[in-house]
Amino acid sequence: MEQLNAGVTVRAMLFDGPITVERSDLDIVADRNLAYSHCIDQVAGTDKHGKKLDMTLRVTDVYKKIRGRWFVIHEHVSVPVDLDTGKPDLASKP
Repeated sequence: MEQLNAGVTVRAMLFDGPITVERSDLDIVADRNLAYSHCIDQVAGTDKHGKKLDMTLRVTDVYKKIRGRWFVIHEHVSVPVDLDTGKPDLASKP
């Protein structure tokens, strides 16, 4: 089963040029036709304004097996939250 990189559409909108993704804490659960995975992705690159970005994303994917091939049928991407401020903490490290 192939895991897609986190937030493919979001990254296409945010980044200009190549990015790096370091995946950790990957866990996959599957039965015959459905599966889900969750992991933490550390994503780095340059945004469309030339600013360097390095962020932590939590990624959950749901897969369905159709005619013998696995497809992502749902993806959820979120960022850690600073509990003191209630704001996103994009610089958080796993």
